[in-house]
Amino acid sequence: MSVFDYAVSAEVWGIDRTGAGVPRFELRRCGVRGSVAAASPGASVRATHGMDAVAGADLVVVPGGPDPVLDYPPDLLAALRAADRSGTPIAALCGAAFALGQAGLLRGRRATTHWMWIEELRKRFPDSVVEEEALFVNDGSLWTSAGTAAGIDLCLHLVRGAHGADTAAEIGRRMVTPPHRSGTQRQYIEAPVSGNDPFSDTLAWARENLHVPLTVRRLAARAGMSERTLARRFVQATGATPLRWLHDQRVQLAQRLLEGTDHPVEAVAHRAGFGSSAAMRRSFGRTLGVTPTEYRAAFRERGVD
Repeated sequence: MSVFDYAVSAEVWGIDRTGAGVPRFELRRCGVRGSVAAASPGASVRATHGMDAVAGADLVVVPGGPDPVLDYPPDLLAALRAADRSGTPIAALCGAAFALGQAGLLRGRRATTHWMWIEELRKRFPDSVVEEEALFVNDGSLWTSAGTAAGIDLCLHLVRGAHGADTAAEIGRRMVTPPHRSGTQRQYIEAPVSGNDPFSDTLAWARENLHVPLTVRRLAARAGMSERTLARRFVQATGATPLRWLHDQRVQLAQRLLEGTDHPVEAVAHRAGFGSSAAMRRSFGRTLGVTPTEYRAAFRERGVD
């Protein structure tokens, strides 16, 4: 397997951060108990549990490998099929999408993988729906991610969904990762924003002013660019159009407010820049599959403050 994919999983769920308010997780390394798996390049990982321990997991994470065209062990494929039947979320990082395919779980389902292996995934599993313009993709209980850093995005997204924005943000700060990236962003960023880039000031200003109407014209004026240049720079720097980026930022702000405050839904909608609770409800439905009220209730039921 890829040492990076394993390391991401271990960094997110394998470190005790309860002192910072992060829930305590139990990370099980499942395989043939006591066996050692090669983690390329130049490392190894010892299994702490047998494959039977997969059955009791709340989440199954499958690291990718340096070569996606692997013959995955039958007991692993059987464990993935059983987890899928039970509705347990499965996150396949990078090339691990091929493991889901070998387990027969991609038939008729959406998935992605590293951009280098997109065509191979389509070729090997033609009955799946392979999406190349995405950092990560969800279909039912299955999650797949693009290469390398997209695995971090997916893992933090899963933490966010289960334990709230503050928990994901705390883990992200410890990992010194950039701000949350939506799964709908492109895999390849042509010109990432650096701290010295004047464009980064525009992004920071926009995040602080989501409650006011923000248009491409207004953002372009702030950045000192033409609207056409701004639109091109947005895609190069974030992998998203300005309007898509603003929408994702507003949804994330609304999530934080719903999780961490008792503000009425209408007030949250205005603070996040949706203008009305009806508009925010439509956005939540398209993006998260739930209403803002249902989202808040779900976190209250889990005891997330």
